[in-house]
Amino acid sequence: MPDKKGLLIAAPASGSGKTVITLALLRALKHAGVDIAASKAGPDYIDPGFHKLACGGESVNLDAWAMSPARLQQLANQQNGSHLLVEGMMGLFDGAADGSGSAAELSKLLGMPVLLVVDAGKQSHSVAALVRGFRDHDPEIALAGVILNRVGSPRHARMLTGALSAIGVSVLGAV
Repeated sequence: MPDKKGLLIAAPASGSGKTVITLALLRALKHAGVDIAASKAGPDYIDPGFHKLACGGESVNLDAWAMSPARLQQLANQQNGSHLLVEGMMGLFDGAADGSGSAAELSKLLGMPVLLVVDAGKQSHSVAALVRGFRDHDPEIALAGVILNRVGSPRHARMLTGALSAIGVSVLGAV
């Protein structure tokens, strides 16, 4: 386990808003005086550049498919900052052809809870079924909460939040 507190930002699928939410959180935490560092799950070499602009520090790749657990923990611990925000890739459980190397696997290896970014556009109560599936799919994954993306109105946000509250999932934000 890394020596620092951490959170992994993931989503059900690519295009859900992980990068925008990650960048917004990095910038907000930096401005709030939090000693924050960033990393990117997988072999992505574009998003770490955006992370650096958002928080001012280097962002390294943490690739659960290509790196040993010891190497992942070493890299996570070497990041400057007492807190580490890791942006996942693709969907939470997506990885190599055999399923290895996913953001979920990285979450377990680093002992980090998951903040799920959900594209809530064009749905209301169905969001509960989607999130319940992600929450319950692997009991070793700790779901910290959800940020809802593409929320159409305050009324839409209330419907989504009510649906998720009914299954005991915290909504930490709506965009």
